[in-house]
Amino acid sequence: MTTELLARHAKAVVRRGLRQVANALDRPTLVLIYHRVTTLPTDPQQLAVSPEHFRAQLRVLKQHFRIDRFDAPGAPDDRRTVVVTFDDGYADNCLEALPILEEEGVPATFFVSTGTIGTDREFWWDELERLLLVGDGHPARIDLPLGETRIAAATATAEDRRAVYDTLHPRIKALGPGVREAFLVSLAAWSGRGTAGRPSHRAMSVDELRSLAASPWVTIGAHTDTHTCLSQLSPAEQLEDIAVSRRKLENWIGRPVSVFSYPFGGSRDIDEASIEACERLGFARVAANWPGTLHRWTDAQQIPRCLVRDWAEAEFARQLDGFWLE
Repeated sequence: MTTELLARHAKAVVRRGLRQVANALDRPTLVLIYHRVTTLPTDPQQLAVSPEHFRAQLRVLKQHFRIDRFDAPGAPDDRRTVVVTFDDGYADNCLEALPILEEEGVPATFFVSTGTIGTDREFWWDELERLLLVGDGHPARIDLPLGETRIAAATATAEDRRAVYDTLHPRIKALGPGVREAFLVSLAAWSGRGTAGRPSHRAMSVDELRSLAASPWVTIGAHTDTHTCLSQLSPAEQLEDIAVSRRKLENWIGRPVSVFSYPFGGSRDIDEASIEACERLGFARVAANWPGTLHRWTDAQQIPRCLVRDWAEAEFARQLDGFWLE
């Protein structure tokens, strides 16, 4: 084992030890993050959980844990507690996830990015997949401006295009919404596929959002308007992006929105201005996207969550065991 691997292993052992102490001092709450409940032919970002697996996962949670609401946690007791959340606002949240949640009697919070709601556009990461990875007949090369740089590469084969996709994804994530949109429009013209998205990857319509919000099992939270990495924006831009999403949601569903989740939500995706914006806007709780558990002393503006993949029941249970010590 190399020195680097030994150091990483030692840090993991220390981290788990500290988690065990924290969990002994205060019963932990584990907040789970989902994105989609549906079945897809391809899923390069691994965002979709099949309906069959989702139902099995909920039954595991019901059998072993107390299930709480993100926005209105109950009084602590001796049980470990789990919270279910969703990010983004895909149509399948309403069409496929909601019926299962209602049938199983499990509450969930849906953090909705509003800029794509009611449009025929896909979220930018899905649009990137559609334009580069779906189908054939692409040009043999790509050579397009990308902000202040260019992307130039072979695209004749599926392997070429996958390499371009893997290169572009983190670069686009780091762009502001205007530069990102300009590039995607250019990419759509290059591909000959246009900007209209796939029905399988669309966001909710406003009516679907209202239907979702009407369920007694559902809480609606904000998730910015443009789904941009907040740390790439100025403090004023961050505040506006967050405030617009809440304002739109409140207008659509007719009630206050008191919770928020950071887009992407990793430690590099937010900064002090992100946290200050949420405090200024008065959000009661804000969800991040790094592993960990929620305790009495956890910062309410930086609540950790653990990402759920398309795991069958046994693997899901195994992953949960590890989540408590992340």
